[in-house]
Amino acid sequence: MVIPRALRDRIGLAGGGEVELELDGAAVRIEPVTGSELREDGGLLFIPATGAAIDAAAVRELIDADRHGR
Repeated sequence: MVIPRALRDRIGLAGGGEVELELDGAAVRIEPVTGSELREDGGLLFIPATGAAIDAAAVRELIDADRHGR
């Protein structure tokens, strides 16, 4: 299925990404599949992180860079 880029960009769907189709009356609803799962740990809900791990020093650098960019 080809979805125009402008529409994909509006919903955060990358080219080749998975979508879920759902009937909505006489229409078909298309939603991106996020793959994120809501989990519970110690009574708290969280979404597991993906990607590279960063340490506290890297977080401080990103915060400082954002502050100086304003």
